[in-house]
Amino acid sequence: MASETLTKAAPDQPASGRGPEPDEVIVVDNLWKTYDMGSEQQVHALRGVNLRIRHNEYVAIMGPSGSGKSTLMNLIGCLDTPSQGQYWLNGHQVSELTDDELARIRNKEIGFVFQTFNLLARATALHNVELPLIYNGTPAEERLERAKAALATVNLEKRMYHKPNELSGGQRQRVAIARALINHPSIILADEPTGNLDSKTGVEIMALVDELHAKGNTIIVVTHEPDIAEYAHRIVHIRDGQIASDEPSRRVRS
Repeated sequence: MASETLTKAAPDQPASGRGPEPDEVIVVDNLWKTYDMGSEQQVHALRGVNLRIRHNEYVAIMGPSGSGKSTLMNLIGCLDTPSQGQYWLNGHQVSELTDDELARIRNKEIGFVFQTFNLLARATALHNVELPLIYNGTPAEERLERAKAALATVNLEKRMYHKPNELSGGQRQRVAIARALINHPSIILADEPTGNLDSKTGVEIMALVDELHAKGNTIIVVTHEPDIAEYAHRIVHIRDGQIASDEPSRRVRS
């Protein structure tokens, strides 16, 4: 039975020889992801990736289709497991967590924002936002209070009783962001957050992401769009399952 509280044990040394620093929320060490395609064929989606992200960093992960960026996002988000290597999330070695502990730390530490919004079509914005709290057993009165506050954070308090088909694309993405914020995660993981939006609405959504970063969240945006990546302070390029470059963005250099 998983304990209710996750305690940080003394970390084993990663292959690089250096464990996570106190302010590093994500440490990926020699991470591989291999898919068996049958007939003894294998596809190496990730090939020994090393990545360290500190608290309150704003990082964009870029790469063409098939580069491995989505695979890396799924591993960082604890939605998949690596074939080889180590991953540390806020000091916890993910491979050592039970399924219950993994679900709990994912729900607590990471807020997900997806390109396709992933909203329930027949549910109001308010109900969509409170869903994570329903799953973890939060009492109804507290759920509603927190969901309303989250919608107010993204300036949608006047649309909380509207369903997704009654909202614009930008408003639907704001609902998705409010849902991502509901458990007060330290990390926001956004996968192509403007991919289904027009350019003007995309700018508005990225301005909201800027606000979240200013409030202390660690932001990781996965994108193939250079102009969206430039909102970040650091850009990591992935190609053929490996990190090709890791540099400050023009926003920082200018």
